[in-house]
Amino acid sequence: MGYTLCVLGCGTMGIAVLSGVVESLDATSRLQNGFAAKWESHTPGTLTPVGAPDDTTPTRFIACVNREESARKLRNVFDGLGALGGDIEVVAAKNLKAVQEADVILLCCKPQLAHTILGEPGIKEALAGKLLISILAGVTINQLCGWVGTSVKVIRAMPNTPCKIREGMTIVSNLQPSDDYEKDHEIILKIFSSIGRCRFLDEKHFDACTALSGSGPAFACIFLEAMADGGVMMGLPRADALEMASQTLQGAARMVLQSGTHPAQLKDAVTTPGGCTIAGLLAMEDGRVRSTIARAIQIATDRASELGQPKV
Repeated sequence: MGYTLCVLGCGTMGIAVLSGVVESLDATSRLQNGFAAKWESHTPGTLTPVGAPDDTTPTRFIACVNREESARKLRNVFDGLGALGGDIEVVAAKNLKAVQEADVILLCCKPQLAHTILGEPGIKEALAGKLLISILAGVTINQLCGWVGTSVKVIRAMPNTPCKIREGMTIVSNLQPSDDYEKDHEIILKIFSSIGRCRFLDEKHFDACTALSGSGPAFACIFLEAMADGGVMMGLPRADALEMASQTLQGAARMVLQSGTHPAQLKDAVTTPGGCTIAGLLAMEDGRVRSTIARAIQIATDRASELGQPKV
C-alpha cells in the first residue's frame, strides 16, 4: 500500500517538507517500538501517522533537481535523516520519468521556473488525473491549470521552513469537489499535519499567508536576534542570551497556541505597575515596533502578489 510522492524542484522548501514527512514516519516507527519523541507531548496540532500505511500515506519518495551536483548535495542531506532518509530517491534532469512514476506531485521550484518545468514535453500528459500540489508564491491555480490542463487536480499549499523540524504552519487552498475528494483531502492532511499545523483557506488569502507564515520565520529571527543582542549589551554571554531569548519566544508562542489566550492578556499578566516590563514596553512603543512589524507583513504581502506573474 501507500503512494509515490514526487518533489519537482527540490530546493529549500522541498527539503523542509520531505525532511518533516520522513521524520514523522520515522517517529511512527520509534513510537511503535516504545520510544516517544519529546516534542510529541507538547506540540498541539502536529500529528504522527499511526497504523500500517494505506493509499493516503506516502511510502516512496522521489526528489527531482536539475543538476547532478545538486543531486549529490541532496543525497548527503537526506542520508543524515536516518533510515528512511536514505530511501529517498534523488534524480537529476529526470522530471518526466519521476512524474510518470508518481501519484502525487509537489511543485517546489522557483516561481519563475514553473512554466518551463511544467511545459517540458510529456509532463502534461504524465500529470493527467494526478494531484499536483504547488507551494509557489504568487502563482495562481488558474495559471497552473492553464499550463497543465483541467484533468490535473491542482491545489496550492503554503508551508514554511519549520516544517523541517515538524513545527511548520501550512495553508492549503480549498479542494474542488471530485470523486477523489475524501482521499485527496486525507493525503493533504497526512502530509502537512504531520509536519506542523495545517489550515484550509480560500486562495485569495495566499499572498497574506506567504508574508505572515512563509516570511514570518525571518521576521521572528530579527526580533529574536535583537533580544539576544540586548542581553549581550547588558553583560550576558552570547550563547546564554540566545538560549534565553529563543526559549522565551517559544514559550510565549506555545502559551498562545495551547491556551487560546490573546497575546495582550499574556502581556498584561507580566506587566506590573512601575515595573521593568512596562518600562521596556514603552521603549518599544517609542520605536514603533508594533506598527513596523505589521507594515512588514503588508509590504511582504504586496511583494508576494507580484511573484510568479509575467513582467510587463
